[in-house]
Amino acid sequence: MLAGRVDEVAPRLLGARIASWVDTSPVALRVVEVEAYGGEDDPASHACRGATGRNLAMFAEPGTAYVYFSYGVHWCLNVTVGPAGRAGAVLLRAGEVVTGIEVARDRRTPPSGRPPRDRDLARGPGRLTQALGVSRVHDGTDLLDGGSVVRLTLPDVAVAEYLCGPRVGINRAADRPWRFWLPDEPAVSAYRGGTGTRGERSER
Repeated sequence: MLAGRVDEVAPRLLGARIASWVDTSPVALRVVEVEAYGGEDDPASHACRGATGRNLAMFAEPGTAYVYFSYGVHWCLNVTVGPAGRAGAVLLRAGEVVTGIEVARDRRTPPSGRPPRDRDLARGPGRLTQALGVSRVHDGTDLLDGGSVVRLTLPDVAVAEYLCGPRVGINRAADRPWRFWLPDEPAVSAYRGGTGTRGERSER
C-alpha cells in the first residue's frame, strides 16, 4: 500500500487518519494535504546526498515516521513510502481535526492569545504536529503498528478526486507537481499555486 514511487503513493494518503496518544490525550486528524519527497533523484529532498543521522528514518520500512525540525521553528511529520533502503517520504501538510479538538485547541493556543479557528488547528505542517503533540521523539515510529503512540490508518478506498501543484517553501525542483490536496477543504494551506485535477479510484 505504501511501497512505491513517492509521487504515486502520496495522494493515497489523502483522507487517511493520523492519530496520536501523547500525554494520554487522543487527537486524530483527517489528512487533506500532502507533499512528496524522493531520494537521490530529488534535489529538494533531505536524502538527496544519501543517508545521515538526521534522515535515517527516510530509508526505513514503509509507514515509518520521519520527524525533523524545520527552520528552527517547528516539527514536520512525514510518512516513509519505501521500500526499505530506498528513501522516500510524504510530508503531512494539513489535516482536519476529527477527534480531540479541545486538546488540539489547547496545544495551539498561545499563552496570552485567542485559540485559532478550527480550520487552522492543523493547517500547515508545523500546526499539524503541534496539534498532534508530535516531536523528534516520535522519529522512527512505526505508524502502522496498532500499539504505537502515533498511528496512521489508510482509507479503505482511495479518494476519487484531488488536485496537485508545485511544492512549497523550497528552492530546488519546486516546479514538480508533487503537492496534493483535497478540493474545497478549508484546512488546506492557503498557498494553492498550480492547478490540475488528477485522481483515479483504486481499491486498497
